[in-house]
Amino acid sequence: MQIILVKDMDNLGSAHEVVNVRPGYARNYLIPLKYAIEASPSNLKVVAEKNKVKAKKENALLAEISKVSEILKASALKIGAKTGTSGKIFGSVTPIQIARSIREQKGYEIDRKRITIIDEVKEIGLYKANIDFGNSNIIEIEFEVVSE
Repeated sequence: MQIILVKDMDNLGSAHEVVNVRPGYARNYLIPLKYAIEASPSNLKVVAEKNKVKAKKENALLAEISKVSEILKASALKIGAKTGTSGKIFGSVTPIQIARSIREQKGYEIDRKRITIIDEVKEIGLYKANIDFGNSNIIEIEFEVVSE
């Protein structure tokens, strides 16, 4: 029996996916618990329309991510830190500081939880960080630590 999943189900499929299951499993478990609906022609048209809208939103999101990534990669961010006479910084540079400098210098609000610093930042210089936009969209940006 063909059904359309309403929710993500382990070992069965993801939401809005058409799958084949045994009729008893569909009628006695999936459909009564609202995990699935019957794959009638009208329901298939509704799911096709939802998938089309979802694909359009994803394409718009990918276009926005590529635009933001080009702006972030264009030039290195400058992050000020207190330093000693030898060039070593006091404390460390955190993703919070990187997110703040992106907001101030580039004009984009990036969540600090999406930022990971690749190298350990101990002194003045050029370093790299990754920003994860989700769905395996990870970009690498450069930031420069300068003395305040």
